Amino acid sequence: MSNKNLLVELFVEELPPKALKKLGDAFASVLADRLKAQGLADAAAVPVAYASPRRLAAWVPGVAARAADKPVQQKLMPVSVGLDAQGQPTPALLKKLAALGVDASVVPQLRRAVDGKAEALFHDSVAPGVTLAEGLQKALEDAIAGLPIPKVMTYQLADGWTSVNFVRPAHGLVALHGDEVVPVSVLGLQAGRNTQGHRFEALHNPIVLRDADSYAEQMRSEGAVIASFDERRAEIARQLQAAAERVGGGVRPIEDEALLDEVTALVERPNVLVGQFEPEFLEVPQECLILTMKANQKYFPLLDADGRLTHRFLVVSNISPDDPSAVIGGNERVVRPRLADAKFFFDQDRKKTLASRVPGLAKVVYHNKLGSQGERIERVRTIARAIAETLGGPVLAQRADQVAMLAKADLLTDMVGEFPELQGIMGRYYALNDGLDTTVADAIEDHYKPRFAGDELPRHELGVVVALADKLETLAGLFGIGQVPTGDKDPFALRRHALGVIRMLIERDLPLEPQALIDVAFAAFPAGHGQAQAEVAQFMRERLVNYLRDAGYGAREVEAVVEVGPARWGDIPKRLQAVRAFASLPEAESLAAANKRVGNILKKAEGAVEPRIDAALLREPAEQALAQALQEVKPQADAAFERGDYAVSLQALAALKAPVDAFFDTVMVNAEDPALRANRLGLLATLHAAMNRVADLSRLAG
Repeated sequence: MSNKNLLVELFVEELPPKALKKLGDAFASVLADRLKAQGLADAAAVPVAYASPRRLAAWVPGVAARAADKPVQQKLMPVSVGLDAQGQPTPALLKKLAALGVDASVVPQLRRAVDGKAEALFHDSVAPGVTLAEGLQKALEDAIAGLPIPKVMTYQLADGWTSVNFVRPAHGLVALHGDEVVPVSVLGLQAGRNTQGHRFEALHNPIVLRDADSYAEQMRSEGAVIASFDERRAEIARQLQAAAERVGGGVRPIEDEALLDEVTALVERPNVLVGQFEPEFLEVPQECLILTMKANQKYFPLLDADGRLTHRFLVVSNISPDDPSAVIGGNERVVRPRLADAKFFFDQDRKKTLASRVPGLAKVVYHNKLGSQGERIERVRTIARAIAETLGGPVLAQRADQVAMLAKADLLTDMVGEFPELQGIMGRYYALNDGLDTTVADAIEDHYKPRFAGDELPRHELGVVVALADKLETLAGLFGIGQVPTGDKDPFALRRHALGVIRMLIERDLPLEPQALIDVAFAAFPAGHGQAQAEVAQFMRERLVNYLRDAGYGAREVEAVVEVGPARWGDIPKRLQAVRAFASLPEAESLAAANKRVGNILKKAEGAVEPRIDAALLREPAEQALAQALQEVKPQADAAFERGDYAVSLQALAALKAPVDAFFDTVMVNAEDPALRANRLGLLATLHAAMNRVADLSRLAG
């Protein structure tokens, strides 16, 4: 029988929207993988996933009705064990054959072959290929068991006795191989060809599917359902843009990929409508209005050309009535109380200053081992003052202290209590309301930045100082009590905090030493945490390596620069560029290999080797030539290094290739004369120090 395309659909009650895309993709991929593993589908077959609020489905091309038979070679036992002196089967062989389901009649057909040092008996047979019904049953059970279900439900089947576990109650199962139903069952359901369309807008229900290939078309034309998640998402995006253009005035829907995914998982056939609210609500900070519309109502706010919120929004409806006014009016009535709540919170919050709220933070628990938010604020203030003193002196320190004191005060406001996502953002608005200058207000908002990968950094130096202090306090505090990230678990987002510190140090090229910052952070805690300090330093180093690799630098380049432990991380990108340029020089490979050799020699030397050369003890021409070359090259390389021109500093080393090669070709470092040996080691130590100021060049060696 020729191969045919396969369609499997599980019809269920409304699935959790935030998990729908993953559920659909997992269902299709696992189902296809299990069919491939059983020889029912080609290894190159690409399944198509379908996922809507009430269905998970998969279409798999070229599925066989029965897998091909497979030859099976079964090793039994050594010939000496299986056959007696007369060539007759021993009881051990007969027992083994019986376990395989065959009798003594197959003994003459057993194959002899050398296995290791002895000759063994083999039983050759053919295993019949699995049927599609058998194989799909197993694949379907595995696909359901392997779904990334956020929370499992337990429900009873129609018999009133049997209970099953699944993400939502399932009501229908379709399994079509071409136009034929495959007799499989799961979750108490028997497979057929009937499914359900849209709750309200299907031409008729049930939808009787003709074959596997007609699924998407029939669901759209008869069932009023766009079964493909990706197609439905694209259709919503198209309609959002078209609706914004109909409104005119250059407005555009807010861009939010997560919201678009969630809305796609809530509707089966989208219909975008335009709603509006009273313009006076725009007096409330737009972040509050946008958040309540997105989080609570799943609306797409419309922004003007300058990014300001307008009083119109877009609704993605699941129905398409001839007169949409009732749907629009209903949504407008629903959103109005939400916006009124936001306005009330904003008006009430502005009656108290941020400064007046600060004492209340002493009653807010931060962590049971680290005290209250009030205690935490005092630590952040201490760290911020120390950083600011280094960067800008007493004036910056005083302003940083003010920002650090007020930075968490908005946690006690009604607005942030309702919408925790607005912490910092509301602090900025309330700071401006209190008459504080814009830089202070911006810093209150920005001290949380960067909030996520790719987020912008604080706008001003003041915000950078407090953001550093806040993140360093978090790292020191949580590492100090043993709350260290493990594997993929990082409940306190310490990796994100570390990356934020790294980005500010590098991208703002701050004249701050990471180790000094870690020391300052731990000094803000009453108890010492020596081991934790070392752990934070190592943690930061690991995050630094990942950050640089993500920026496009090679593993050897990154290792070479990080290994020398630059005091300032802000100049690491310049060092990496210099290393990359050096690596392209024809002399680079030889010098890197020589540098590695020098390092190994110095490691094996007894005691510390000082980079010192006694010219009177330079006997061999090659060592004299190397010392002379170092005398000429080292000042050039050092001068370039001191002015931050790392590329020139490394390129100057290229002149050392010939004298270094000659030295290793003709000079015995470990001379019998202790004075000569010590001087030659001193020469190599001087060479090693000169070569490794920008980066550890030995790391570039193959």
